[in-house]
Amino acid sequence: MSWTHLVFLSLLATLLILTLSPGVWSASVTDGREGKAAEPKGSARRVFMPEAAAANFFKKRSRRSGKHEAEVLAEQRVRLSADERRREYYDEQRDEFENYVEEERDEQDERTREKTEQWREFHYDGLYPHYPRGW
Repeated sequence: MSWTHLVFLSLLATLLILTLSPGVWSASVTDGREGKAAEPKGSARRVFMPEAAAANFFKKRSRRSGKHEAEVLAEQRVRLSADERRREYYDEQRDEFENYVEEERDEQDERTREKTEQWREFHYDGLYPHYPRGW
């Protein structure tokens, strides 16, 4: 058999299994004509709410009504904690940059001092002291 025959037969077998499987009907979506869905039991009843209650859920507080005091306080706590984290992050970044700049400045000063010493040693003719002394 060629590979096309093999693929065709496997797809046909899969289709046959799916059509004859009893789990297919339980997974299908009903259109409402076949009857009402069963009432949810146990924890599903606590998770899912009736359609009427779900429709009124967003209507409880209109756009113009104020927030509850606990809700405002919770939002302020979240905002303050975010501000604190942001402040700590930027303080840490600033400290790291200041340390970097200080190290770079120290290295540059050291290189400048070494170059100056080399220049003085190269240009010293031995007749005069390194540094002029007061007369």
